[in-house]
Amino acid sequence: MNQNLRVAVIGAGRMGIDHIQRLHRRIHGAEVAAVVDIDEDRARAAVADVPGALALTDGPSALERPDINAVLIATPGFLHEEILHAALERDIPILCEKPLTPDAESSWRVVQAEEKLGRQRIQVGFMRRYDAEYAQLGRIIRSGELGELLVLHHQHRNPTTPPGFTNEMLINDSVVHEFDAVRFFTGEEITSVQVRLGKRTRNAPEGQHDPQHVLLETASGVLADVEIYVNAQFGYEVATQASFEQGVVSIGSDSGPYVRTQGRWGGQVTPGFVERFATAYDVELQAWVDAALEDRIGGPSAWDGYATAACCEAGVEAQKTGAKVQVQLNDKPALYS
Repeated sequence: MNQNLRVAVIGAGRMGIDHIQRLHRRIHGAEVAAVVDIDEDRARAAVADVPGALALTDGPSALERPDINAVLIATPGFLHEEILHAALERDIPILCEKPLTPDAESSWRVVQAEEKLGRQRIQVGFMRRYDAEYAQLGRIIRSGELGELLVLHHQHRNPTTPPGFTNEMLINDSVVHEFDAVRFFTGEEITSVQVRLGKRTRNAPEGQHDPQHVLLETASGVLADVEIYVNAQFGYEVATQASFEQGVVSIGSDSGPYVRTQGRWGGQVTPGFVERFATAYDVELQAWVDAALEDRIGGPSAWDGYATAACCEAGVEAQKTGAKVQVQLNDKPALYS
């Protein structure tokens, strides 16, 4: 592809708006050609300061336009599959926010459609892979300089949850990132998931058990655990500690100015994921654009989206039963090897 990407952004909600501004102001080699949202007023508002961008209301129809040659999907996950198949039929670059689709069965259909196309077109938006500290830890693991990786400890804490945030969403919308992180760090598939429910915070809404402890195991026996705590009140915190044969590495600790003044000391905690991973999102989108201009993907694949969907299904079953649940995966197609 020897021209700039002319991107249709599907979905003008929080993530869609964030990506529209990112593409318009900070990403090289791409431009926003259209914004698609079922709410036409919201689509119009999203393109108000983007010269030449169209406001549209139907995704598949938008992808039929010859002046659009890439798509960024930022709708809720249950709407992804239709637009993914439409984009694959057009054979254009795709960046799909997580999840690829809400369940393993529909994700597998997408994998099969891309396999039939014969080349990878879908990059899935697991932005943590592009965070500088995540990338550094990944390099340490792959270098072997501290020996074999043995255990991963993850903490994932949100200040509060929005209305309607269900117990299952702790797995599907939050721990999904740790599923991908474990696969990224180890280069292996997760083979089993177990969820333990302990003492519940009084700040959790009715029907939600928070916090939870998620236990994982990879194909080679690396153990990982996740403290998922989504009503922690103090801010947004994502941290990882990796134990090796010859040392321990921690990432995600408090950073920024540490101030002492007027008898007080301390710093600030980021309020949410957009602020914590703002730079990672920039790096992610630029990597997607740079790769797409060379007819390849620049990050997590449709297989990664499918594998994490399978992990989420095992996690929700483990959450409900308390049992150790095996992750069920189909054979990996050669396209993703």
